[in-house]
Amino acid sequence: MPFGDEKTRRQEKVIGTAFCQLHRGSEKTAMIRGREHWTYNRLLADVERLAAGLAAAGVRAGDRVALHIPTGPEIALAYLACFRLGAIAAPLNLRIKTPELEDMLRRLKPSLYIGDAAHYPLVKPIGTDVLRADSRFVIGDPPDAIARRWTSLASDTQASGAQVSLGNLDPTAPAILLATSGTTGKPKLVAHSQATLRELAIRVGDLDMRAHDRIALFVPMVHGSGFFTFIGGLLKGATLVMLDAANPASILDGIQAERCSWMVSLPTRYLPIMEEQRRHPRDISSLRFCLSGGDVCLPGQQEAFPSVFNTPLHSFWASSEGCGALTYGLKPGPVSRLSKGTEIRLVDPAGNTVTQGEPGEMQLRGPSIALGYWQGPGVFDAFPGGWYASGDIMREDESGHFWFVSRSKDLIIRAGSNISAVEVEDVLGSHPAVKDAGVVGVPDPVLGQRVIAFIQLKHHANEADQLDEIQRSISARLADYKLPEQIFAVKEIPRNHLGKMDRAALAKLAQ
Repeated sequence: MPFGDEKTRRQEKVIGTAFCQLHRGSEKTAMIRGREHWTYNRLLADVERLAAGLAAAGVRAGDRVALHIPTGPEIALAYLACFRLGAIAAPLNLRIKTPELEDMLRRLKPSLYIGDAAHYPLVKPIGTDVLRADSRFVIGDPPDAIARRWTSLASDTQASGAQVSLGNLDPTAPAILLATSGTTGKPKLVAHSQATLRELAIRVGDLDMRAHDRIALFVPMVHGSGFFTFIGGLLKGATLVMLDAANPASILDGIQAERCSWMVSLPTRYLPIMEEQRRHPRDISSLRFCLSGGDVCLPGQQEAFPSVFNTPLHSFWASSEGCGALTYGLKPGPVSRLSKGTEIRLVDPAGNTVTQGEPGEMQLRGPSIALGYWQGPGVFDAFPGGWYASGDIMREDESGHFWFVSRSKDLIIRAGSNISAVEVEDVLGSHPAVKDAGVVGVPDPVLGQRVIAFIQLKHHANEADQLDEIQRSISARLADYKLPEQIFAVKEIPRNHLGKMDRAALAKLAQ
């Protein structure tokens, strides 16, 4: 139980305060980008200057600050400066185009925008009724006469002698808005508070992350995966080595040069890194713990990983709403365990709790779960009773492990029998001729749905013969009702910008 008055107890839940208390005066390296190093003490000083600059520019608690910045020290400073002020950090997807950015900015109504010179041209055409001319700041050379260099935020602060007053920040108010991938329509804006972020950071840090670790950080920090890794690493007191996600060779070079020991990524993001290491091996013996989250590993990926990296690839479930609620599984496969302090229930479509071993939709409640979906200033859709309905079908085994079965919307129901698309994909992917596989259900007037499979072959000669042989092979491993009624060869399985399978695109192919 923390000591002190109510204000003190509330401030202990503010992630910026916790970070300062842990690391002020520390000369340990916090971040590395290329040849430049930030100690924790330098990082705190830079955050203080930027926070003062944001305050001098008119940013107040509750204001949104749009961040259009790739992984690196700049977005790290911007996040922490927002938390220092009580402003709401609003990271923008780096892959969306001008019309999508304009729609997102209209929803956010940001007080200030920080982008880099590579991405600001997408924002440049957006009218000043959406993003004020005096609120645009750019890292690097601004491509127009309107935007200002972001370094002017700090220089203006120094010239004016502005100071930051922490004030009585509300740790339960929204602190960050993370956009979902938007596969079912407009992206939702997931709201986390400083209190949920602090709890989440503790749990992310418990993914076998240690204070002496050097974390290979190349997943995008504008998305939950990179942001949560960043926050968890800083509160753990680890060193973040920021690498170029677009260049597998530079990632491996960085791991070798900086002796990185811990990394996390999406399954598809690991593939080119694995291929590069096979072609040009580096000394990556420093790696001791590798995680895959956010999606199911591709067939055979976990089995092949140790032969390339000399360490297992651990899988765990994560989402922007509920990251930290589950930790990594102790078995191969799409399996996780419950984190301390989190409640879980698996329910059927009627909301009744299923018996152990039976599949049900996973619902989570706990101190690290998001507040809900932000709709506007002071308005968000909270999760009823604090329970976040994940939309993921899970199954609990006798040892307390939770196995991912399917997204609820992706569960195929054929003649009243439930079929996991993931299970069928795993069997297809285990065939030596298959590089990747995707399975969807299509409407059928008699059966309800039929099972259709798409396969990316390793070699495209004699496709028809290969598909016939694959169909015969899987019939010995799958119940008849689970067997695909048709299998099509495709050049590539469609995936979204996060590397997750785009089942909507597959369903269109199946029509």
